[in-house]
Amino acid sequence: MLVTGPNAAGKTNLLEALHVGTQGFSPRTRADVQLIRFGDGGARIALRGLRRGRDVRLEVVLRAGAGKQARLNGAALGSAEQLRAEVATLVFTPDRLAVVKGGPAVRRAYADRVVARLFPARASLPGDYGAALGQRNAALRRVAAGLSSRDSLEPWTEVVVELGAALVEARAAALELLQPRAEAAGAELGLGELRLEYRGDPATATALAHRIERDLERGTTGLGPHLDDVGILAARRELRLYGSQGEQRVAVLALDP
Repeated sequence: MLVTGPNAAGKTNLLEALHVGTQGFSPRTRADVQLIRFGDGGARIALRGLRRGRDVRLEVVLRAGAGKQARLNGAALGSAEQLRAEVATLVFTPDRLAVVKGGPAVRRAYADRVVARLFPARASLPGDYGAALGQRNAALRRVAAGLSSRDSLEPWTEVVVELGAALVEARAAALELLQPRAEAAGAELGLGELRLEYRGDPATATALAHRIERDLERGTTGLGPHLDDVGILAARRELRLYGSQGEQRVAVLALDP
């Protein structure tokens, strides 16, 4: 299907509505209020199609100040994001190239999305780790300011180490599971030997203890999965540095979980 029209005719809005209606969230923003027309109290997206010859009906309702509601074939879902388990949709926009071309933070976020998609039970790990890390960093600053003792760091260090190890394991396992599918998709699109490499190790209590003075000086934790990266390679070439524009685009398409 080809959609054409003048500027501001609503072409992007149509694509965004298709994404919200099939995935439960916008590829442009996570603020649902931005999806509602100015002056309106809510919005509704209803889609209908065929899947393997059977009728599929999807509905997402947005209301200002309230959570999204989603239905699949008339049955209410626990969350709109559950639509992703039923219908696959891939939106390719120029900013998607940041997964390959951008900094490590973008690829960490990608790895966490893969974890949530492939291991729903572990979807809360990134947020839990981030919260614990924030508490440890706050404790570091209190110690540095003389407002607390170093003993106050130990409980948060233990939590950060435990959750960090679980997060690294989940990310590595998710990428390992994704690898054959990504490699096959890349080969089909003309990109041979596509490889994913998780780069980072969980921080141990010993390693954190060795750098405590630096962490106190900076007020932040200098080791852990919040600093890790994901290598995206083709034929052992780092696509971020040595991939052509076409290869980088193909990699992004192949990496959809």
